[in-house]
Amino acid sequence: MLSRHARCGVSVVAVQAALLASSSGVFAQGSPRELPRELPAVTVDAPATVKPKPRKPVQTAGTRRNSANPAAERPASAAAADEQGAGSARASLDQPAAVARYQLPQRSFSITAKQVDETINLKDPEDAIKYMPSLFVRKRNDGDNQAVLATRSWGLNSSARTLIYYDDLLISALIGNNNSGASPKWNLISPEAIGRVDFLNGPFAAAYPGNSIGGVLLITSKMPAKPFAVAKETVSVMPWNQYGTKDTYVTSQTSAAAGNRDGKLSWLVSANHLDSYQQPLSYVTNGSLPAGTTGGYLALNKTGQIADVVGAGVLAHSQQTSGNLRVAYDVSPLVQATYSFGVWNNHQTSDPQTYLKSTVTGLPTFAGITGFASNKYTWDQTHISNAVALRSDTKGTFDFDLSASSYNYLHDTLLNPYTVVQSPGLGYSLNGKVTRMDGTNWQNADAKGIWRPFGIDGPHEISFGVHGDRYRLENPAYASTVWFNAPSTGNGQLYSTGVGETRTEALWAQDAWKITPIVKLTLGGRLESWQAVEGFNLNTTTTGAGVVTSAVPTWQPGLSSTNFSPKASLSFDPNKDWNVTANFGEAYRYPTVTELYQNISVGGVTYLANPLLSPEQDFTGELNLERRWVDGRVRLTMFGERTNNALISQSTTVTDASGAQSVQTAVSNVAAIRMQGVELSADKDNVLVGSLQVFGSVIYVDSRIISDPNWKGPTSVVGKRVPFVPDWRAKFGVTYRPNDSWAYTIAARYSGKQYSTLDNTDSVSHVYGAFDNFFVVDLKIHYSATKNFAFDFGIDNLFNEQYFLFHPFPGRTFVLAGKYTF
Repeated sequence: MLSRHARCGVSVVAVQAALLASSSGVFAQGSPRELPRELPAVTVDAPATVKPKPRKPVQTAGTRRNSANPAAERPASAAAADEQGAGSARASLDQPAAVARYQLPQRSFSITAKQVDETINLKDPEDAIKYMPSLFVRKRNDGDNQAVLATRSWGLNSSARTLIYYDDLLISALIGNNNSGASPKWNLISPEAIGRVDFLNGPFAAAYPGNSIGGVLLITSKMPAKPFAVAKETVSVMPWNQYGTKDTYVTSQTSAAAGNRDGKLSWLVSANHLDSYQQPLSYVTNGSLPAGTTGGYLALNKTGQIADVVGAGVLAHSQQTSGNLRVAYDVSPLVQATYSFGVWNNHQTSDPQTYLKSTVTGLPTFAGITGFASNKYTWDQTHISNAVALRSDTKGTFDFDLSASSYNYLHDTLLNPYTVVQSPGLGYSLNGKVTRMDGTNWQNADAKGIWRPFGIDGPHEISFGVHGDRYRLENPAYASTVWFNAPSTGNGQLYSTGVGETRTEALWAQDAWKITPIVKLTLGGRLESWQAVEGFNLNTTTTGAGVVTSAVPTWQPGLSSTNFSPKASLSFDPNKDWNVTANFGEAYRYPTVTELYQNISVGGVTYLANPLLSPEQDFTGELNLERRWVDGRVRLTMFGERTNNALISQSTTVTDASGAQSVQTAVSNVAAIRMQGVELSADKDNVLVGSLQVFGSVIYVDSRIISDPNWKGPTSVVGKRVPFVPDWRAKFGVTYRPNDSWAYTIAARYSGKQYSTLDNTDSVSHVYGAFDNFFVVDLKIHYSATKNFAFDFGIDNLFNEQYFLFHPFPGRTFVLAGKYTF
């Protein structure tokens, strides 16, 4: 398969790396009861020692200014430089621009483009947050279009419990709350356009809706002050050997950006193209090994039921292209208008692999297992985004922000055969399904103001605003006569459809009151009115060949809710080196349109709608103790959270009459859950020796289900752990910069056990569908050869850790990159 990849245009460097890769890959599994054999020791030879050149501590604005005294605010140009990572050697320690502008009470973590270049094997935009405290992205492969952000207290099924912005565009897909179709639209962003990433913990700012329960991630582009252009080529190579699949998977990526500022006008254009072959993202399982076949693998599923592995399911090849244009114009010296346009296209195919062979013919066979059909597909997507903003920056009595954005699914169709040919054949039925999402869209609009009655250094800074959003779902699935050559409406007969809309309007206000130069009290509140309208579902029953036998149309009832969420924060700076902050926030997270109305089956997983869901009510509090230096900081956070009517999805394995297995997922309200924990994080330069940076974090969460009277299972769920929330997570890394040319980074990531069922019965680990603990080590060597050329070599998952987070996750991956800056 490697030669085939090379013929598709992968560079010679990729081929050489693949040939050098360890053939052991990820060890094969013969039975779930086998113990893994130990991996051989890995030795990495570092370059010859160079005399260390200590990094000079820089007295940054962020370290000089305490949170209770924001008076020492820098000019806009300096703030912009910090966003791009060019302001200082430790620009990431400075306050994010949004925090300084609106006096937001949240504590933040940040990373700049310069740090990302030096320390992270950056293949996708979400890689930039790999080592930030609390955060984890469920990235299954390079170019993953279903990568969900997990935070300190919310897990991998909680895409609607965080907000992710790329400049003025909300890339969180708040049409749903899952780790599939509602995943953030990271792929819209070219990695080389990123200037800075900031994460704000918790729902403590009235300026953000209740989806900020998990936090707010702000990705800022590197708007230029002078002409620049950059191009980067990245190749990753992953040997793979698991169950009956043994291959080498290669991804090549080209990313570029260019921009300039000429008088009042500045612009940034960026593009990214990715060609990715992916390891199995799923496996086809059966209740037994089919009679008359050989080659399957005895296995259990996560709850201990028989789930023999009979083949690889999703084996995908993805070709993605994205482009962005951002233009800024200075209407006046103090007012700027911006416009952003983005487009993303994805063509993805999947060709499952059977492990079964007929005992009669000796040839490969599907043995009549329909799961192979749902994993055979062609998926085409074209999405576009628009965002416009007008803002002032007078730093006087009044400033304003006006912004609006939209995201549209122009084209989004998934084609797959309905079933497989009867045993002992190896083929698919001619008829199939067309699943559409085109027509799905959302819009957001905000008008914000800042009133400083006593000036920018006065005792009060009052911010306020209005917000509106609309999310529209269009999700029909049609029968098709010829599955691989079907029009977007198939043959016109509906298998199912889900249509609906949610709308939210909000008013908010906040007062940042500096009681004394070292004490600041921030009080705020958000009033929201939400409704769900126009919900409609059509469900059908069919024969095994796909013939519709009955249809049930249902107009779903409208829903509405109006709620007020108070916020409070008290910050105390005893001196320039220490800060103590206590935060509290109430938030409402409203049901998404797909939770209410989507009935769909994709890749062997069926999602079931629940049109009668209630909003979840969240109370979060935290206490932060922080010690700062000019080149680092350490922070201890104790937090507690209670959520009433928590919206939690449950997945169960369903076995049909033939033994074929599939997964069904449904969402329900859990009456009450609570989470409490502690987090310690640190980031410091010049530790023990000059030019040695140490960074890391460790977090413990005790999560429990308090009440769930609607639970119908055989065992109680009260006292059980909340699904998808691991007890422990930790990250640790060091970067050594002996001079301005070299940077060596080694970092480790750990996650403890997490459950995916309310009753915590999924106790079987290291099987398809399980959610395992894992310990992964990465390394990177960055070399700036000249002012213009830079090269990277890295290895992700150095020790080839094998683990599942429902899907099998990548093994050892070799990464090579070359970058030229014009």
